[in-house]
Amino acid sequence: MNHSTSSMFDLFRKAALLIFTPGCFDNYFIEFNYLDGPCFSSTLSKCLGLGIILGSITVKLPQILKIIKNRSGEGINLYSVSLDLTAITIYMSYSFIKGFPFSSWGDAGFLAIQTVAIGVLVLLYGNSVALSLLYLTGYLIICFTMMSGLTPIHILWTLQTCNIPIVVAGKLVQAWTNYKNGHTGQLSGITLFMLFAGSAARIFTSIQETGDSVVILTYIASTLSNGVLVFQLLYYWNADIKKKTE
Repeated sequence: MNHSTSSMFDLFRKAALLIFTPGCFDNYFIEFNYLDGPCFSSTLSKCLGLGIILGSITVKLPQILKIIKNRSGEGINLYSVSLDLTAITIYMSYSFIKGFPFSSWGDAGFLAIQTVAIGVLVLLYGNSVALSLLYLTGYLIICFTMMSGLTPIHILWTLQTCNIPIVVAGKLVQAWTNYKNGHTGQLSGITLFMLFAGSAARIFTSIQETGDSVVILTYIASTLSNGVLVFQLLYYWNADIKKKTE
């Protein structure tokens, strides 16, 4: 192998290690062993994780655009948004401080940005400009406190164990709002379906990449809770169409 070929192979290896572990890379591209079960599971988990991160960049964008287009946050429960944001931020901070692979939690960062944007917009279009600025400022301060190392890891672990009821409560508050209204308001169907699929896939990637039972249980709870909202979206579909027609 000449110097040029060697350099290209090294460059390819560095890029491939975003998906493959060093051992799996050697298995596939040096030993040509394509039947290694653990490597298949590990690689599938990495691919799913990166796919979820790419999807998370725009997962709540349809929801944000719908609010801006209608200049209304009708039907969106701010308490539900805030609980969802709390759960995302705790998980993101816990994973960052624990040093988990970015592919196992990177989507939380993009979800946090979009979720806080939804909270700010709901307050803004509810004629609460000062509250919307306070909401954003307060969140940024909390993020810094939790991710800068100021918060001890044992406190983050305790908060992460509390994430399961927080996740469930956040979704059920929104589900109750939908039930009372008899429709899903400004909730975006695309966003709900993507969140459901993403949380379901995260169960597998969390098992593979973190092995953290609390994180795994959190995603199981999140998937079930998102499933409730997806069911409501389908159940109230005709009601939403009728409301828009009126």
